[in-house]
Amino acid sequence: MDGKIMVTYKILCDGDLNEEISLKELLANEKVSRAIKSEFAKGYRNISLHASENIKVSLATTKELHSVEVSKDDFADLLSLAEEDANNKKLLKKECARVELVDIETY
Repeated sequence: MDGKIMVTYKILCDGDLNEEISLKELLANEKVSRAIKSEFAKGYRNISLHASENIKVSLATTKELHSVEVSKDDFADLLSLAEEDANNKKLLKKECARVELVDIETY
């Protein structure tokens, strides 16, 4: 096959945060509800907060994205090639030794 593939990946570490909190859970927290009320309902009394849908809020460690260009013939080995690229760029360390593929773009 002719052509190239641009693989975008990020490095995962042991201490990374990746949590989801429901909006209802968030609004049930007294500190959060007090902060929202003081910011958006200043001077009002007897205000209550409600979430109508089950909306999730995501908390995740911000990661830098890296990319590598490979041949379309190497599609089956994309993860290995991304790990090899990260190793060559000295991005992998003892506590940050995993690679997650984020995007695969052909052209």
